[in-house]
Amino acid sequence: MERRDFLAVAVGLASLRSDSIERARAAEPGDSRSPEELARDEDFWREIQLAFTVDRNIINLNNGGVCPSPRIVQDAMRRYLEFSNLAPVYTMESVLGPEIESVRQRLAVSFGCDSEEIAVTRNASEALEICQLGLDLKPGDEVLTTDQDYPRMITTWRQREWRQRDMVLKMLSFPAPVSSMDEIYDRFERAITPRTRVILLCHVICFTGQILPVGRICQLARSRGIETIVDGAHAYAHIPFRHADLDCDYYGTSLHKWLLAPHGTGFLYVRKSKIGKLWPLMAAPEDMKENIRKFEEVGTRPAANYNAISEALTFHESIGPERKEARLRYLKSLWTKRLGRLPGVTIYTSSDPKQSCGLGTFSVEGKKPSAIVEELWKRHRILSTPIEIRQLSGIRITPNVYNTVEEINIFCDATERIIRGA
Repeated sequence: MERRDFLAVAVGLASLRSDSIERARAAEPGDSRSPEELARDEDFWREIQLAFTVDRNIINLNNGGVCPSPRIVQDAMRRYLEFSNLAPVYTMESVLGPEIESVRQRLAVSFGCDSEEIAVTRNASEALEICQLGLDLKPGDEVLTTDQDYPRMITTWRQREWRQRDMVLKMLSFPAPVSSMDEIYDRFERAITPRTRVILLCHVICFTGQILPVGRICQLARSRGIETIVDGAHAYAHIPFRHADLDCDYYGTSLHKWLLAPHGTGFLYVRKSKIGKLWPLMAAPEDMKENIRKFEEVGTRPAANYNAISEALTFHESIGPERKEARLRYLKSLWTKRLGRLPGVTIYTSSDPKQSCGLGTFSVEGKKPSAIVEELWKRHRILSTPIEIRQLSGIRITPNVYNTVEEINIFCDATERIIRGA
């Protein structure tokens, strides 16, 4: 079979659509309801919930770790995987492999940048570590981050600090929740010194859901000649934004979280003028120095996972980013308002819509988070995650679009019984 015939088969397979994508379509064009109004329309969200194959005997409120993909994404990945296995050295590498360029273009349009600034990675950690370990730093140069950043990213800086001794790590602190975005900005501004060369900051804090004023901080950093790396693992496809809103130098995210893409997918944005100076994690040929694809030189990788990202983007765009944001914020508000009224409960997530969206964290006075998480799972089959870091201790709750209001109410009922000791 000639290459064009293989391509025809691949295109034909990719063009197949299941009924679930129709269920994921947004409201009718003539529907003038706001995202906030639609967020409460259970009939609308029921159609989207039916696009998933999740086990409804389990209430998964730990989507902040990794999310299930809708059926349309699973079907696409399965088709690509089956096609890959016809003759992998050809079908996967020569036929499906080049299709990553279409994925790159789709991600660039979504993020709002040039496609030559997007590398498709395996996750946010890989994307961010490319930046952390690939920047040239000198002894005494300071890297500024927060003590609420993702532990793996802090560990990466620590390893570089220990091994290469070419930098000094500084971490600033702030309370949860903070009084305002201004407080976070002011703390960053005060922490900057003449030796600060790089700032790594979360777009959305993974522990509390706090949204940071990334655009303002990046603008401040640029005015002082400081490079900015943004950890977007919990922001992309969670809250609507474009690169122009941030204007950062580097951005890394996972796509298997809020985008609902296949597991083991992410992307790295690198400002075009920065590509040539950033070392890849794995060696790339010299002629790729200015090529964003040098960051994808990791050896053999599955085409199916990456090519199915396009279906996840289509699903996300079919719902509508603003509608999705409103729904996630609505689900969070249901449980935070209800549990927040109980004695001994502390909510660590701001209720200000500018400072948080779908991710929230709470604690119960006198009860260990791990014990509550264990009881929710063993007695009620509810998945959540304990948060145990120096500055806070609590339970993180992260619903997604397939979760129902009924599931949120069941979670609240169970938590109330745990608090009462029933």
